[in-house]
Amino acid sequence: MRKLLAGLSLCGLLAAQTAVDEGTFARIRSEEAEHSQIMHTLHMLTDRYGPRLTGSPNHEAAAKWAVQQLTGWGFKNAHLEPWEFGHPGWLNERAAGYIVSPVHENLKFEVLAWTPSTKGTVTGSVVEVVLPRGPEIPRAADAGGGRGGRGAPAGPQYQQPTQAELTAWMEANQASVKGKIVMVGKAAVIPVNFEPVPLRRDDEQVRQSYDPNNPNAGRGFGRGGAGRGAPDPSRLTAAQVAEQVDGFLVANGASMRINDAGMDHGLIRAFNNRTFDEKKAVPTVVMRNEDYGRIERLAGDGDDVKLEFTIVNHWYPEGKTTYNVVAEIPGSDKADEVVMLGGHLDSWHAATGATDNAIGSSIMMEAARLIQALGLKPRRTIRVALWSGEEEGLLGSKAYVAQHFGTAEDPKPEWYKLDCYFNVDSGTGRLRGAGVFGPPEAAVVLRPALKEFEDWGVFGANVTNSRATGGTDSTSFNAAGLPGVGLQQDPVEYQSFTWHTNLDTYERIVPEDVKHAATEVSAAVWHVANLDRMVPRFSKEAMPKPPEAGRGQ
Repeated sequence: MRKLLAGLSLCGLLAAQTAVDEGTFARIRSEEAEHSQIMHTLHMLTDRYGPRLTGSPNHEAAAKWAVQQLTGWGFKNAHLEPWEFGHPGWLNERAAGYIVSPVHENLKFEVLAWTPSTKGTVTGSVVEVVLPRGPEIPRAADAGGGRGGRGAPAGPQYQQPTQAELTAWMEANQASVKGKIVMVGKAAVIPVNFEPVPLRRDDEQVRQSYDPNNPNAGRGFGRGGAGRGAPDPSRLTAAQVAEQVDGFLVANGASMRINDAGMDHGLIRAFNNRTFDEKKAVPTVVMRNEDYGRIERLAGDGDDVKLEFTIVNHWYPEGKTTYNVVAEIPGSDKADEVVMLGGHLDSWHAATGATDNAIGSSIMMEAARLIQALGLKPRRTIRVALWSGEEEGLLGSKAYVAQHFGTAEDPKPEWYKLDCYFNVDSGTGRLRGAGVFGPPEAAVVLRPALKEFEDWGVFGANVTNSRATGGTDSTSFNAAGLPGVGLQQDPVEYQSFTWHTNLDTYERIVPEDVKHAATEVSAAVWHVANLDRMVPRFSKEAMPKPPEAGRGQ
């Protein structure tokens, strides 16, 4: 009981010490409304420099432009901070594909990153192969999907084959792929969606999810998986199967590989050859489901379906070293303490990377610009960071955290000086609240600033004690035991249409949402940067263990 009363007393004391600077908040609102730069920043990052695949010349050009822009706005020490990606950069220069027999038609597809070019124009017959699979994976009773919409797999999902099953399949199919354009897998059947994902969350539902008195607060904003049971550990992973099948196609002389995008309305997600080695894959494309299905049906009629492709990709060995962008607004009496804000600058390559994540980078650049443009002098240093390598596993932010901060178990001097890190990475939807790694008092500190924007649908903050990485760059800070703040948003079209797809372009941005978001982040950062004390964090004794130590979610 004493601990409970002490905790309540501390929360009350924190709330009393965190009154917001309403006059400055009003100035920040006015500056964004009257002199916003965010849509120009988004135009440059998408139309001029997109896509921004890590290690590519496009990404490096975008990073250099960001340094130049931040310097022009008056930021100090704007620079590129290198880290070792370890893989060459890659860009697709051109790609064209056609059905040439028994009909003539253009094909819609995206090239899989870090796969080789065709040797000139390749024409060949199609063969479809169907990989072995294990038993169906039972769906968990509470399955609701972590991302929702088209981000979660529909229909039955199956375990991968065992090594013995895959080896037997490869031995039986060696002769069938030589010289062929190989379609891997049957065409997915995508049902018509009669219950589309809502674009906005209901205000009252969101309000309840951030209510500190609600025992269920915080649910519904996760970035988890699809809610199915754990796979059989005796079976291969999907990545292992993909790599072995790629090796099988190379060894047996296939001319190309085609994967089904497995999405409706022509949507395509194209990721990468996980080995990053062009010698370990044949030229590979991800084709829209509508074209993939048509080819499958034509071949099913007994026709010799012939396709033609020309693919030109370029490799950049210098991309093995890539860059994060860092710039600062110096602090005053607490300048050695730092409030960070950021988002990842890199993107996938099927479109120009607007909602993932030029938006997050632009929001953070604009949020800090508002403070700089108003001539405000924060007590703590405000540091903007734009990460690379997020799409390949949060690699840029992990490298930065390791270099500068270390971990709670092995801290560097800067670990004690980071106040918190704010992150945006969920598309064009308006901000609805924040999740912060730390004790309950951490959310108490953030709530007063966020409450000032209830008129725009922002309803508060929750806490998490998970040090697991995944989803976005704030978790790199959480994993180190630092207060990472993930700003949560309405879905709009993110999971349903734009996340990693060929539709992730400037046209999908909601200008009002991103302008409001920049205003809200700017105010929250200003608020935290000027408090007497840093955002509360777990004590050494209360610090959750990292997942690799046997604890965490």
